[in-house]
Amino acid sequence: MKIGLVDDRAIDLDKLQAIVTAIPDTEIVFSTLSAEEAYEQIKKETIDLLIADIEMPNLSGYELADIIHSHALSIAVIFVTGTSGYAVHAFELNVHDYIMKPYTKERLTQSIERLIEKSRSAEMTGRLYLKQKNDIHIVQKKEIILIERSGRSTTIYTKSGPIKTYMTLNELEGELRERDFIRSHRSFIINIHYVKNFSLYAKNSYTVTFEGINEKAIITKEKVDFLQKNYF
Repeated sequence: MKIGLVDDRAIDLDKLQAIVTAIPDTEIVFSTLSAEEAYEQIKKETIDLLIADIEMPNLSGYELADIIHSHALSIAVIFVTGTSGYAVHAFELNVHDYIMKPYTKERLTQSIERLIEKSRSAEMTGRLYLKQKNDIHIVQKKEIILIERSGRSTTIYTKSGPIKTYMTLNELEGELRERDFIRSHRSFIINIHYVKNFSLYAKNSYTVTFEGINEKAIITKEKVDFLQKNYF
C-alpha cells in the first residue's frame, strides 16, 4: 500500500513515519509538513492512502480530503488530529478513520491493516453489480470502457459488448470510485485507460474516442484540463 503523510508538526510527522515504516506491505511515497506540498505530490504520485492532520496553515487536511472526495480519487484518508470538531464532516467525506491525538501505535496500525485487508478484498471482487429487470449482471470494472445515459436507460460499453441497465449515472458513479473512472459530462462516465483521442466538438467541449469501440463520448473542457493536470 502506497501512503502519503502530512502533518505540520515535525514531532507528529516523525511518529507517523516510525509507525507506518514498521507495517508490512506499506510504502511511504511522501512525508511532508505542508498540505500544499502533499497536494502537489498527489497530482504527481499514485498513493492508496493519505494520513493527514486536519488543522494546518493555509490548506487544511480537511480541504485536502475534500479535494480527493470531490474529484473521486481512489485514495483513502485517515485523519490523525487533536481536533474533534470535524468528525461529522469527515464522515460526510467517507474517510477511512478519524484518530484523536494522542494515540497509540496499535491504534493507527490496526486502522491501516484493516484498510489493507479491505483493499485486498476489493481487488479480488473488482466487479460492478448491475440491476436489471429480473437479473443482476456482474461486470468486471476493468472491462468497462464507457457508460452513456440516454433517456431513461444507461448503456455500459465493455470489451465484451454493450449492457443495458436502468441504473442512473449517479448510482454508477458511486460504485466506480476508482481513479480510472471520471464523469466527463452529465451523460457520460469514461475509463481514462481506454481513451484514444480528444477532438474539439464545441467551444467548451470535446468528443472522446476509445480503443476497442466505435462509440464516442462528450467531455467538457474543464474535465480535459483536470485530466491533463492530474492524470497525464
